Amino acid sequence: MVKIPEKAPKKELSFDVYRKMFDKDIQNKLKKATEEYLYWDDFKYIKLPDDVKPDDAWTYVKEMRQFQFIDTPIKDKTNNKFVYWVPSNFQKILHYIDQNAGGQIFSEDPRVPTGEADRYVVSTLMEEAIASSQLEGAATTRKKAKEMLRSGRKPVNKAEKMILNNYITISKITDMSKEKLSKDLIFDIQTMLTKETLEDPSASGRFRRRDEEIHVVDQEDGISLHIPPDAHELEERIEELINYANNDDGDFVHPVVKAIILHFSLAYIHPFVDGNGRTARAIFYWYMLKHEYRLFEYLPISRIIKKRAKRYAKAYLYTEIDDLDLTYFLKYNLDCVNETIKDFMKYMKAKQKETRDATKFIKECPGLNYRQSELLRYAIAHPFARYTIKYHKNIHNIVYQTARADLLSLESKGFLEKKQIGQAFVYVPVKDINDRLKTSIEK
Repeated sequence: MVKIPEKAPKKELSFDVYRKMFDKDIQNKLKKATEEYLYWDDFKYIKLPDDVKPDDAWTYVKEMRQFQFIDTPIKDKTNNKFVYWVPSNFQKILHYIDQNAGGQIFSEDPRVPTGEADRYVVSTLMEEAIASSQLEGAATTRKKAKEMLRSGRKPVNKAEKMILNNYITISKITDMSKEKLSKDLIFDIQTMLTKETLEDPSASGRFRRRDEEIHVVDQEDGISLHIPPDAHELEERIEELINYANNDDGDFVHPVVKAIILHFSLAYIHPFVDGNGRTARAIFYWYMLKHEYRLFEYLPISRIIKKRAKRYAKAYLYTEIDDLDLTYFLKYNLDCVNETIKDFMKYMKAKQKETRDATKFIKECPGLNYRQSELLRYAIAHPFARYTIKYHKNIHNIVYQTARADLLSLESKGFLEKKQIGQAFVYVPVKDINDRLKTSIEK
């Protein structure tokens, strides 16, 4: 259950109180509150000197924040602009993203198995599709959803259909990123996401009508959390969002910051009867890939968002309730991206170690000739490769019997598995080839 945040106090500070805020100890505590970008409901519990009231300290912090605010063209229902700023610790995360999200790690690092890219992309698409759909109420387990996507079976209920739709849509975002944002592109994304899942199928690929009243509610208790702008404003608001996405002239906005603002904006406008959250997250991916953050093909951000679902909802609420300050939403999403990249880097380091270890194991593995050693090195780098006796014969310029003996020996040692594809037999690397190599050395 997500509670509506308490309204923060607003007051004026006397000169004496204002001067007190410059105490070094108080400044250190307030700096921490700014780095964590606390809202009043958490800020009020900060331990301050007895002679400093929490609401006085909050008033001071709010004034300091407002000096930093940058306007966006996105407006609330009363036509006031949303604002944000980028504290120094946010800039540190942005720098980390710039350094690590270029997406070239698979092609440039020879220690990484080239086949790992395809495997990781597929896994990421599945994780993103499942988590993003579950955030919007798709009631199924991750295990069942992955089984459906991996096996290719048809979805058996609405939840599985939502996940399949999301998987198909996210897999096409890279190609879509070559286009400019347009109303048609937004409609296409929402249509793909909601295919065969709406009570009224006509609600796909169009804005909600004035007779279709929409409230964003807490899924547990039904409390209304957000009432979107009126339907008659949607054309104008979406046009403003599109112009903001496509126009990089004027003052520089960091692409990651703008992507997060677009994510918030579409969800705030809530232009559709259904699929708004999923469409908003897809637009975030679209913008990141359009601006050459290629690593985002491999980052299932929604998996982290789902782990912090209540904080996700609160980031929206804080922004709306506290002077339209998007910094709360920015902070939340930067933390999610940061954690996702770190998870990815950890995974890749483990894979790099596996590759180094496997190369070492091949050198030490008894009974392998140079042809078999080369095949195993290739198999580790290309886990989905297939080998035939004829291919092995031709690549090494050996007779058929020698090639056959090489492959049969690798099969008997447990490194390759023989399969029949059509009328032909092929050999494929076993899934646990690294463990098999290690065991063969220890024997």
